[in-house]
Amino acid sequence: MNQKTRIPRTVSLPGFSAPAVGLDQPFEMLSACHERVQRTLRLLEKIVAHVQTHGPDEKATDAAVDVLRYFDLAAPRHHEDEELHVFPLLLQQNDATLTNAVTRMQADHVQMTAQWARLRESLVGLSQASNGSAPFSVLTLAQEAAKFIALYADHVHTEDTLLYPAAIALADPALLARMSADMRARRTVSR
Repeated sequence: MNQKTRIPRTVSLPGFSAPAVGLDQPFEMLSACHERVQRTLRLLEKIVAHVQTHGPDEKATDAAVDVLRYFDLAAPRHHEDEELHVFPLLLQQNDATLTNAVTRMQADHVQMTAQWARLRESLVGLSQASNGSAPFSVLTLAQEAAKFIALYADHVHTEDTLLYPAAIALADPALLARMSADMRARRTVSR
């Protein structure tokens, strides 16, 4: 087994914590979200490798819950931020390169949502596998996870290296303030 597929004993599976970037810095927030996406995808890879070796034990089920939480809650908000603020700004430029990239990213969001629904079923099955209350297949989890991870690879790179820098160059303080206020409002939970 190579290092990539083996989980060293010093690595704990469940979750991770990282300092958050404030919503008053919307592009920094979007970039930080990409870092969290990458960490969560690495956690997903570790879960798959762990389950292939050890089965659906408590470590794997706890980690599955963390992945579920991230992609159920944070990732959709991130995509919504891009759809509402980054993509429209770039499409207004009538630049063929930017327009083509934005169109690809929008299509990716649709594919990611559909693939997440399939992967989510496997992760829910894993999260409940230890008590036998849901069907679970290691092979299906591995296949769906690989597809999901592959969707994100070029997507994040394109946004980080092309779209975000282009949008940042176009953003003035008023636009950043509106973007920040909207992101904050959509994340505020009424009690």
